[in-house]
Amino acid sequence: MKNFIVFFILLPLLSVFAQNRQHNGDPGLKKVILKNTQEADVMIRIGDIDNLGFGWEEEYDPFSGRPTYSHPYPWEVQPDDPKGTDVIMIGSSFLDKRNPLCGSDGYSENNPSKAAPVIIPLAELKGTDIKSASLIMFIDDFQAPEFCSKFRAYLNKQRFTDLERVINSVTQTGPVGKVINVVIPDELLSELKGENLSLFIDDSTTSAADGFAIDFVKLLINPKPYPYKGELHLRVMKSDDQMPIAGAVVEIKGAGKFKTDGNGYIVVNNLNAGLVICDVSAEGRIPKSAGFDVFSGGDIPEQEIYLDDINQYSVEIDGKALKQGDALLLNNIQFAGGSDVLDAAGMQQLDQVFGVLEAYPRVDIEIAGYTSSEGDAAFNKELSLRRVESCKKYLAGKGIAGDRISTVGYGPENPVADNSTEEGRKLNRRVEMKILRIN
Repeated sequence: MKNFIVFFILLPLLSVFAQNRQHNGDPGLKKVILKNTQEADVMIRIGDIDNLGFGWEEEYDPFSGRPTYSHPYPWEVQPDDPKGTDVIMIGSSFLDKRNPLCGSDGYSENNPSKAAPVIIPLAELKGTDIKSASLIMFIDDFQAPEFCSKFRAYLNKQRFTDLERVINSVTQTGPVGKVINVVIPDELLSELKGENLSLFIDDSTTSAADGFAIDFVKLLINPKPYPYKGELHLRVMKSDDQMPIAGAVVEIKGAGKFKTDGNGYIVVNNLNAGLVICDVSAEGRIPKSAGFDVFSGGDIPEQEIYLDDINQYSVEIDGKALKQGDALLLNNIQFAGGSDVLDAAGMQQLDQVFGVLEAYPRVDIEIAGYTSSEGDAAFNKELSLRRVESCKKYLAGKGIAGDRISTVGYGPENPVADNSTEEGRKLNRRVEMKILRIN
């Protein structure tokens, strides 16, 4: 049945792409390398441009930034599709169990394959002066905000955090597909000097039941101005009374910072079609990061984001209500001199922290370690970090995603008592937990 659908739907595909072959190549080919296109000095594409084999709606352009219509699943995987494309995948931490807090999607219930990298050959880049690069991908059914997944992205073995932010912000219920366009940061350009580039997206920590797929990946070397541009029309609102927030700050990496007008509204022009990540903040409100659609051509939707009152949301632990930014002394976590080994009392208190993180799956924390001023300051700082890393390791061993826990060792900095007395030094040897985010 799938072949029947593809045969009839792919007919309009040819007319849609006729004008774009010069920078995409034949959409039916599974590997294309082009040079000196309108988009880049070099373009390397892995995967055919075919919406997982279902084809495209007539007049739909997959590079416009608009999502596809919902499509059926599962589908028959073709043996000649490049690894990591046109196949339902799921994070390596998924063990056929459902996260009771966040549920599961349909892909996860249809024998998904474990996440696999897309391998991009780089032989054609030898001798190329690589000054910049970007990835254009057509992704399908990522739903991290819905199912509490936390995807990590790697170029070879190096974290690609800008791509992670995009992947972890999108909700593709349907399932539907959508193009994204992400700049490769300068510090990762060295990864383009080898024989191959491995692009790997995986959720290795949460066990979330969030399946996904990738239709194709395009690597652009020394990209030129992207031909698909659009506008973002965004209104920033208060979540409690639905009133607009004037003077809210909206930051878009690569585009700048913008302030909303008296109606809480901004318009940002000349953005690449796809998805943009906005960091939005306002006085007295919990900052929020979110992804927003940018469409090339057609109607431009007005999109909204709601910021919570910073005093409205809290997390309860040990009978205390903690708001975002609040810290709590974990006074039962103590260590022997020079040691980073947790004792029974410390483990018991961390069990309480585990209960909080399990009950509030969208809360991220920081665990900070401090020492007294005795001894070498550099050694104490390193020791305080090892101690809080022990706390993080304990929580991760109980199933909490490491991405939710930040650690920092301050050593003798920020004393809370007089270091000239033993009682004061004892108070300064402490571990604190801070609520970083209530998402």
